[in-house]
Amino acid sequence: MTKRNILWESKDLCEGSNIRKYTDWVNNTYDKRFESYEDLRRWSIENISDFWESILRYFNVRSEGNYSQVLNSEMMPGNRWFNGLKLNYAENNLYLGEQDEIAMFFNETAEGKSVSREEFQGKAGGIQRFLLDSGVGEGDRVASFLPNIPETMEALYATAATGAIWSSSSPDFGSDAILERFRQINPKVLFAPSDYSYNGKKYGKKEIIRKVADKIPSIKEVVVFGDSSEEIGGAVQMDSMLNERRQLSFKRVPFDHPLWILYSSGTTGPPKAIVHSQGGILLEHLKLLNIHYNLNRGKRFFWFTTTGWMMWNVLVSSISTGATAVLYDGSPTYPDNYHLWEIADGNKIGFFGTSAAYLSHLMKEGVRVIGKYALENLYAIGSTGSPLSNEAFRYVYESIKKDVWLASISGGTDLCTSFLGGCACLPVVEGELQCRNLGADIHSFDDNGKSVIDQVGELVIKKPMPSMPIYLWNDNGEKLKETYFSQFPGIWRHGDWLLVTQYGSAVIYGRSDSTLKRRGIRIGTAEIYGVLDEIDEVKDSIIVGLELEGGEYYMPLFVVTEKEEDFDKVKKKIVEKLKISLSPRHVPDDIIRVSQIPRTINGKKMEVPLKKLLMGIQPEKAMNVGSMANPESLDEYMEIAKKIRKSQK
Repeated sequence: MTKRNILWESKDLCEGSNIRKYTDWVNNTYDKRFESYEDLRRWSIENISDFWESILRYFNVRSEGNYSQVLNSEMMPGNRWFNGLKLNYAENNLYLGEQDEIAMFFNETAEGKSVSREEFQGKAGGIQRFLLDSGVGEGDRVASFLPNIPETMEALYATAATGAIWSSSSPDFGSDAILERFRQINPKVLFAPSDYSYNGKKYGKKEIIRKVADKIPSIKEVVVFGDSSEEIGGAVQMDSMLNERRQLSFKRVPFDHPLWILYSSGTTGPPKAIVHSQGGILLEHLKLLNIHYNLNRGKRFFWFTTTGWMMWNVLVSSISTGATAVLYDGSPTYPDNYHLWEIADGNKIGFFGTSAAYLSHLMKEGVRVIGKYALENLYAIGSTGSPLSNEAFRYVYESIKKDVWLASISGGTDLCTSFLGGCACLPVVEGELQCRNLGADIHSFDDNGKSVIDQVGELVIKKPMPSMPIYLWNDNGEKLKETYFSQFPGIWRHGDWLLVTQYGSAVIYGRSDSTLKRRGIRIGTAEIYGVLDEIDEVKDSIIVGLELEGGEYYMPLFVVTEKEEDFDKVKKKIVEKLKISLSPRHVPDDIIRVSQIPRTINGKKMEVPLKKLLMGIQPEKAMNVGSMANPESLDEYMEIAKKIRKSQK
C-alpha cells in the first residue's frame, strides 16, 4: 500500500457521536468491551441476529406481536426476519423523529418552504383517505412520477401507512421508461405532475400522463399535481385531497410486508423490479442514518436526488432520526454552480449529500466555495453514485470546506442503502471509503472465492441483511438467484470491484461486469477515470474493452472536451498521465473525441451497453434506449462502430 493521506478526523465529533452512544449502549446491554469501530463491526457480523435485534431495541421500534427468532436461516436467499412481528414504516419514522419541522423544500428559484409535522401528517392523511376511498388496500400498488416535492413524500407516507406498495419514477423519464417500469406492477393509482421544471425550462407532462394511463389498464385513478387536470379525462386534482386534511392512521403489517418497488437501471433489458420490506428498510435506515450519518433532532439532511434514485428513499427516511429532510427540485447547477451551496449556507444544512459526478463537475469548473460561503452548520458531505477520485477528495477540502467530514459511500438500489461508507470516529483518507458498515458482512473475493485483503476482487456479502430484496416482481425466485447468487452460491455478488485495506477501509474500482482485461491484467475503469479527473481539458469520458476476432483486444477511450483545443496535445497529455500514474498497460489503444457520453437517466455511464454496440450488436438489443438520459448520443457511436468493424475486415 502507498502512504495514506489523511484529510480529516475529529475527536470532538466522535466523542458526541451517535456511534459512540450506540457502542456504549451495546457494551452495557450485552456486557461487551468494544473500544474500536472494528471490534463493534466484527460483533455485528458474527452475531447478526443479536445485532439486528439490538437495532430494534435501541431505537424503541413500535411493533406488536412476538417473534420466536430474529432470522430463520443465514443461508441466502429466502431469509425470513422477525417472523410474527408487525409494524409500520411510516408510523415509526414519524413518531421516532418527534421533530416539529418534517421537511424543507427548495427549487431553482431558491424560495424555501418549511413543512411542519402537523401539516405533513394532515396532508398525508388526506391522501390516505383518497386511497382508501379508491379501494387501495394492503399489497396494492401506487405509482408516481412526481418531482422531489413535499407532496411526493406525503403520498409515499400515506401509501406505506395504508400497507400498500409505493413505486416511484422521476418526472424527467420519458413515457417508454415509465411504462416499462410501471407496466410490470399493475398499479391502481398513478400520481403525476402536469408539468416539470428543470434548468430554467418547463416541460409539459399531460401527454405522457394520458399515454401511461391508456397503456396500463390496472390504473383506476390518475391524480395530477399542478395545473388544472381538466385536460386529462377523469383525472383528480391532488390539491383537493391535500386541502382536506385528515388524521393519518397506520396499518401494522408483517415485518417482511412489501414497502416499495425500486428499479434497476435496465441498461440492456427491462429494469428489474426490486421489492423491499417495511421492516427491513426501517431497521436498515435507522442504522444507516443514525449511526453512520450521525443525524439527530435539529439537524437538516439534504441529498441531491430525483425521485427515481434510491437516495430519495433514503432521504425521506431521515425523519426517523428527528432530522429535517431537505428536498430540492431542479438542476443542481441552475442558475449557477453555487446555487446548492447558497441554499446550504442560508438554511443551516448539516449534511450535504450529492453524487461524485457533481463534485467532479464543480472541480472541473474551478468552483471555489471557500471564501464565498461559511457553511457554519455543515458537518458532513456525502458522495455516492460512482467512485470519487483522489483529486475530488482533495478538492472538497481545498475548495469547499476545510473542516468537514467527507463520507464517500457505496451501496446500491438492490439493498436501498449504502454498505460501505461513513463513520464519525474514523479518519477520512484520500481515495478511501472509511469502513464496511455495521451488519454488512462485506468481503473482496478472489477468483477462487477466497476473501482477500489489499487485493482487488469481487464485492460480496456473505450473510443476509434485512434490506435485501424480499423478491423481484413477477419472479419465481430464479432471476433473483441468477442475478445475485449464481457466481458464489449462497453468497451475494454485488457486481463491483472492491479492495479492502489492512486498515478496514475500502476502495471501489468500478463495476466488475465492465472490467477491462488487457494482456491478462484486470483493470477497473474507475482507476482510469480517477486519473482523467486530474486533466482539466477532459470534461467527461468512458472507456470500454472489446474482444475482437482472432483474440485481439481493442480498448478505446472516448472523451468530451469543452473547447476546440488541439486534440493531439490532449491525447498526448492523457497518455503521459496514464503511464505515470498507473502503467503503460492502462493506456488506451485509441482516444476518440465525442460530443456526449451515453448515460442512464440516473447519470451512470453505460459501459457494458456501449461495449455491445461497438461490437456490432444492434442498438435495440445492446441497450435499453428508454433508460438513457441522452439517446441522441447513439448516432455518433454507431458511426464509430461501423469504422471499427470496417477496420477489422
